[in-house]
This record gives sequence, structure tokens and C-alpha cells, in this order.
Amino acid sequence: MAARKSAQKSNVSAEELTTYYREMLLIRRFEEKAGQLYGMGLIGGFCHLYIGQEAVVVGLEAAAEDGDKRVTSYRDHGHMLACGMDPDGVMAELTGREGGYSKGKGGSMHMFSKEKHFYGGHGIVGAQVPLGAGLAFSDKYKGNDRVTFTYFGDGAANQGQVYETYNMAQLWDLPVVFVIENNQYAMGTSVQRSTKSPALWKRGEAYGIAGEEVDGMNVLAVKEAGERAVAHCRAGKGPYILEVKTYRYRGHSMSDPAKYRTREEVQKMREERDPIEQVREMLLTGKHATEEDLKAIDKEIKDIVNKSADFAKESPEPALEELWTDIYADDIPQKSA
Repeated sequence: MAARKSAQKSNVSAEELTTYYREMLLIRRFEEKAGQLYGMGLIGGFCHLYIGQEAVVVGLEAAAEDGDKRVTSYRDHGHMLACGMDPDGVMAELTGREGGYSKGKGGSMHMFSKEKHFYGGHGIVGAQVPLGAGLAFSDKYKGNDRVTFTYFGDGAANQGQVYETYNMAQLWDLPVVFVIENNQYAMGTSVQRSTKSPALWKRGEAYGIAGEEVDGMNVLAVKEAGERAVAHCRAGKGPYILEVKTYRYRGHSMSDPAKYRTREEVQKMREERDPIEQVREMLLTGKHATEEDLKAIDKEIKDIVNKSADFAKESPEPALEELWTDIYADDIPQKSA
């Protein structure tokens, strides 16, 4: 009954709950498979998994509209899948194959989809924040009522360029939602050890930027906060800051042994706060789905992920000639004399 009340309170239908469950599960299973492929040596370079943070992007994408943009950091696979990018193309890019979104040349941290308005994961900490404001500036200039979701972490929240961007975004009333994915650890440093202002969203008050903190392990809470944020931006009131309190179960990257926290801490979060299990419980308790229904969804998702891995393995590596392509734009119109 409590789960049903929660769903009704959030004005979420059984169909929507099932969609959120499916989308979060896709990210979870995809990331687990990516971790396996990394261990097999099929993914090179860095690989940052999104396991535990699935409710953030799924909730915010539920608040987005067609044409809205998103830009994020290197922990980006979940964002790609949540905005509708094909798992086959994402996995192929992770493995450096020509069937990937950036022809196998971008890898985990640098793939894009103009079609899905995904403007990349970015490897330099905080670098995507001013880029997100630039995307929002473009939309304001065009007057198209679009919003840009600019994601960054609690570690990047201490970067100077973030505050330069806050100032300009508020000064120009840009339609940008700054999403601080506070997963409690900047690489291996606890947020308690890295900042004296624990409410990161309140830093925007110095610039007059509205914002709030939201439970990032609850997809419905994220969706509701996201709707408030985009309504604020679409109304021409300027930027909005969402500090989404979340948690990653794995290390910072695949090479991180994560010795800076205890196994008990991670296990407690898994058992008590897991975003997918919360929605699963709501579906079962509210009689919106049976165990058999959810097992069928899990099998469907596993098939999709396994297919993406097979597609990646079968896709050829890019030809050596590709090293010299996509460096300069070829279609820039020339000014007449």
C-alpha cells in the first residue's frame, strides 16, 4: 500500500513505473557487461561505470522533451542509453569498433550523437560545464524553448570554470539545468574532506541561481525535481541547479580498488537504497507486475545487452586511414567576396 501511495502521490502510472524499471535495468546490465568486456581486454583506456546512479539520468530524461540537450563527464554510458542511443553503437564505441557512435575513435569518454542531442562525455574534469552553457546560449538565441542538462560531479563542483559559467548563465538567463551528480566521492576523496560547504547547490545563491537538493536514489523524486527545473528554465527564469545525492557502487574507474570506503558502506547502500530495487518493490507491492513479469523484462534486457556485446565483437576495427578523418569540418560555408 505504501508503494502504491508513493506512485499515486507522484502521479506516475504503472506503465511509467515499468518504463523506469526497464531503463534503469538496461543501464545496470549494460554497465555490468562493459565491466566484463574491460576485464577481457576488449575495452581499452579508462572506463567509468554508472552502477548505482541509474535513477539520476532516467528521472531527468523523464522530465525532458524532444530537442532538449545533454552534456556530461566521462561517467557517461548511462546518459547515452537514457536519451535513447542504441546500445549496439555505444558498446561498439567502447570497444573501439567502426560500428560505434564515433567510428571507434572516441571510446568510453568521447562519443556523441547529434540525432539524440547528446553532446558528449568529456574527460577533462568540469570542462563540459561551460560547453553546456554554450548549448543553452544557442537555444536562447534561436528562441526554440529548449533546455540543456549539464551534468558534473561533486569533484568538478570545486572547479573555477563552474563558477564562471554560473555567473554568465544567470547574467544571460540561459535555459540550462546544472546537475551535480553528488555520488559522495571525487575519485577517492570523500566530499566531507573536499569541501566546507556540504550543500553544493547553495553555491549558486551567490549568483542568484535557484536550485534544490534531491534524493538521487529515488527515480520519482528526481523526475519531480527535474520537472520543476525545466519549468523554471522554459519560463525564461534562467538556470537552475539540481544537486542529486546519489552513490556509485564501483570504484571511480575500472582500475580503482576503492579502498577509501568499507564494503559494509557499499553493501548497506545496495540493500537499503538501491534505485532499481525501490521501483521493483513498488511494482510488486502495488500489484502492477508479477515476479514473472519482471523476470521477463530482465531476460529481455539481458538479450539486448548480449546482442550489443556480440555486435561490438563482430564490428571491425577502424581502418588506419580513419586517423586522418573527422579532424576538420569540410562543409563550412564560405563567405562570398
